[in-house]
Amino acid sequence: MTKDQLLTRLSSTATAVLTRRRVLLAGAAACGAAGTAGLLTPGSGGEPVPPSPPAAGSQARPELKPSAYRLQPLTGYGPPRVEPARALVRREPFLRLSGRGSTMVLTFDDGPDPRYTPHILDTLAEYDVRAMFFVCGEMASYHPDLLVRMADDGHVVGNHTWSHPLLTRLSRGRIRYEMERTSDLIEDVYGERPQWFRAPYGAWNRAAFQLGAELGMEPLAWTIDTLDWTRPGTRAIVGRVEHGAAPGVVVLSHDAGGDRTQSVRALRDYLPHLLDCGYHITVPRRQPV
Repeated sequence: MTKDQLLTRLSSTATAVLTRRRVLLAGAAACGAAGTAGLLTPGSGGEPVPPSPPAAGSQARPELKPSAYRLQPLTGYGPPRVEPARALVRREPFLRLSGRGSTMVLTFDDGPDPRYTPHILDTLAEYDVRAMFFVCGEMASYHPDLLVRMADDGHVVGNHTWSHPLLTRLSRGRIRYEMERTSDLIEDVYGERPQWFRAPYGAWNRAAFQLGAELGMEPLAWTIDTLDWTRPGTRAIVGRVEHGAAPGVVVLSHDAGGDRTQSVRALRDYLPHLLDCGYHITVPRRQPV
């Protein structure tokens, strides 16, 4: 074979090799283009399109599902509900409260009643005085707006049971029901659980003291009973308050449970007189355990 023939054969072989390489490269490019075409389709604005699901059959891989754990919402970020602080179980209620200077506490039972409670609240607001309202849950459930106003005006709301029963005639379970249901309502409407309770008719027993303590409440009675529920006349109510006034005294009046017109009028009379005499009308603070 001549030199020219040898060079010609070598040139043809190199050309064939180069051509085969180009074919392989072109094929790979075509496969890549086809794969890309499966993710980006014309008219989609360049948005990715998920590949089609695998064909059904024995060789099809099962569809992967997201973890159930990841789908569960996260919880526990809200503030925990604070359980009421356990109070000391007492054997008798507080009859008066200690305080600095000539302090007195005004308390009103059995409400709220829309016929009388708003007038009492108006008088207290006029003289910028805070008082205590021992409410019955049943009454409060009918007039929650009055509990809201008590909270807005800075008054203390106490527990006077749900239906004003004689506790000494009830079972322990029933006493708990009367107290706890009322505390729950006060918390929902007033904004916090009551820290004080008063037995209807002043009739206390061991179960009442124990259950009140379990619910985080202290028992409060009174020093002066105005006997306004007997409707003795406005002047008689005023006289009892003014004659019994002294530091630490707790005054019992009513804003519901009957005609309380005399109670409303009496408050308008004796409240400014007590303030003029130097008494500081306030609300109690919890006694140290």
